[in-house]
Amino acid sequence: MTRIDAKFAELHTAGKKAFVAYVMAGDPNYNTSLEIVRGLPAAGVDIIELGIPFTDPMADGPTIQLAGQRALEAGQTLEKTLQIAREFRKTDDATPIVLMGYYNPIYSRGVDRFLKDAVAAGIDGLIIVDLPPEEDSELCIPAKAAGINFIRLATPTTDDKRLPKVLQNTSGFVYYVSITGITGAAAAQAVDVAPEVARIKSKTDLPVIVGFGVRTPDTAQEIAAVADGTVVGSAIVERIANGDSPVDVLAFVKSLADGAHRA
Repeated sequence: MTRIDAKFAELHTAGKKAFVAYVMAGDPNYNTSLEIVRGLPAAGVDIIELGIPFTDPMADGPTIQLAGQRALEAGQTLEKTLQIAREFRKTDDATPIVLMGYYNPIYSRGVDRFLKDAVAAGIDGLIIVDLPPEEDSELCIPAKAAGINFIRLATPTTDDKRLPKVLQNTSGFVYYVSITGITGAAAAQAVDVAPEVARIKSKTDLPVIVGFGVRTPDTAQEIAAVADGTVVGSAIVERIANGDSPVDVLAFVKSLADGAHRA
């Protein structure tokens, strides 16, 4: 059982939905990023999504793109992203960490080396948005063999013919993208999300978490109510971009987590 599996079991027993927070590693710099990541569990975050900065983030809108640029300009690397996880694990061995990003930095490091280092750093899951199921032998299957969950995205355009392929080697949870398009582009609507979550859950026993377009505590509550939890990324990253202090960023995160946990 991974930390992700254990977290969902814990939440299920408590009758709670999951709140997942995304932040870009190294944004606006290493030390501030580490301070924010360390504060996320106390702010109510159940699972941390840690973005890997990349030069060509094709699935992300301007907010996440700019966060990646700020991180890269401040010297953030994949190694320093793993170092954030290592530092976090010194005081927290329970909260799951999922790395989210693109395959190129992992490929450049070497899959075997990356997975060995990721396990040692306390990484629990991967969301690699540019590796489709047809490429599972590249990273998904080796990651699962190493004990790391490989989390797949399903979208409004993932039809019933495609869905089994998406689910075949997925573990940890399914990430349902609530809107068509890039991150931060539109608001998620529970009335649209609910039937899609039900459709996915009819094909898998995995939890279904909904992200993209969740920006407020009320929306977090509404979306979590029709799924197993929700993800917020761009709205948090915007606070960091605006120069909010880590204390203020974490206070905003807590308001979102409280919303999700009310569901």
